[in-house]
Amino acid sequence: MTTDQKGAIAELAIQLAATKLGIEVYKPVAEGGRYDMIFDLDTRLLRVQCKWATRRGEVVVIMCQSARRSADGFIRRPYTALEVDAIAAYNLELDRCFLIPIARVEGRPSIALRVSPCLNNQRRRINWADDFDLAATLRRHQGAVAQLGERLPGRQ
Repeated sequence: MTTDQKGAIAELAIQLAATKLGIEVYKPVAEGGRYDMIFDLDTRLLRVQCKWATRRGEVVVIMCQSARRSADGFIRRPYTALEVDAIAAYNLELDRCFLIPIARVEGRPSIALRVSPCLNNQRRRINWADDFDLAATLRRHQGAVAQLGERLPGRQ
């Protein structure tokens, strides 16, 4: 797949996941901005940059910067809190979406999310994939989205 195809798949998967959670998703009219969509969380709007997440063994790697070619060579530019509020990512192998607040990655080129326990049993300073799951992260916000996580199925 080309990078454009991967980006399109990631955006669609993230939009679908957010919509299933009852979040209204808005898209900019023109391409080229620093964020790809806006989530309406009732109490605030969240500017979201979408990324394709690559799985490397038991780690999902998410690039937290833009990259483009220019006459001067390859230009990489990390995202800042002035430009986006969060980075959302989709991994095809796991069929999962993740949401990382920009404060966790501002100025960093990437973040690695651990899918399963480390072989050496390390637990400190690990970014666990489950902690950044899109649904789990959005449920932490106040308002209607938070209430979705509190509902129990009728059969319980």
